[in-house]
Amino acid sequence: MLSQIDDTPRPATMAGLFELAPAKINLALHVVGLRADGYHLLESVVAFADQGDHLEFTAADTDGFSLSGRFAPALQTGATAASDNLVLSARDRLRRLLLDKGLPAPPVSIHLQKNLPVAAGIGGGSADAAATLRGLLRFWQAGVSQPELDRLALSLGADVPMCLRREPQMVRGIGEELSPLSDLPSLSLVLGNPLVGVGTPQIFRRVERKENGPITPRGSLGWLEFLKALRNDLEPPARALVPEIGELSAMIEAQGALLTRMTGSGATCFGVFASTEAAAEAADHLRHMRPDWYFQAAQTLGQTTGHTDGAQA
Repeated sequence: MLSQIDDTPRPATMAGLFELAPAKINLALHVVGLRADGYHLLESVVAFADQGDHLEFTAADTDGFSLSGRFAPALQTGATAASDNLVLSARDRLRRLLLDKGLPAPPVSIHLQKNLPVAAGIGGGSADAAATLRGLLRFWQAGVSQPELDRLALSLGADVPMCLRREPQMVRGIGEELSPLSDLPSLSLVLGNPLVGVGTPQIFRRVERKENGPITPRGSLGWLEFLKALRNDLEPPARALVPEIGELSAMIEAQGALLTRMTGSGATCFGVFASTEAAAEAADHLRHMRPDWYFQAAQTLGQTTGHTDGAQA
């Protein structure tokens, strides 16, 4: 199916079923080993933001896929095979699973509003694939067991199972070992990206030490102090490859961030701020300083909202 950029305004009367694909934030990421097959073993504290891509699902005579949004042009357009597009792969694999069960999975038109930078270390295609699975299960009014859904998600990519849940998690292994962090409070963030694409395999190849210290138990530490004691082992090689990451981090920190760190393999960095108001003001200042970069205030999905002094819980 041909994918196309579609910036046509979408009236409410045309609206279908919507699903948010929230940005994935690695609040910390430790590389703790290397498997024989070349996959790195990770330990990561992961949260999800209230900002992300949007997917819309509407009934159609034949399957369709279209794109809009600031970062739509960065995605491949034209003749796009399902194997090259995680949204389409998620659709087709879920449909196959349902049809094998004798359940209907009729044609659907999927519209992806791409609001997040591409190749940015914040979930990207994995978040979109997970949102496609969630959205289509609602759209087709279908149910599958959690183990089946987890296997399907993992077949799409190591990050898809965690994105499927959209909750604070401790992630281990290659991304398949998930433990909820139900006591992680909501954090007020500023996300920033210099709009320089970073290839994840390239960053992992540049990690000098493959066996670094694990994430130790939080104990009596407040969440903010705990997170400050952690790190992102992918940040040093990413900074060496993309100098803008260091500049971006310094800009966010200068706005009064309580903690600044790169997420995932970059180049997106985040700053934790004391309140939603402080984060919004900082994002506004940063956009005026570098209008050609990406800045967005966000709130992580967690127990509480508002002021980050709750991070001491």
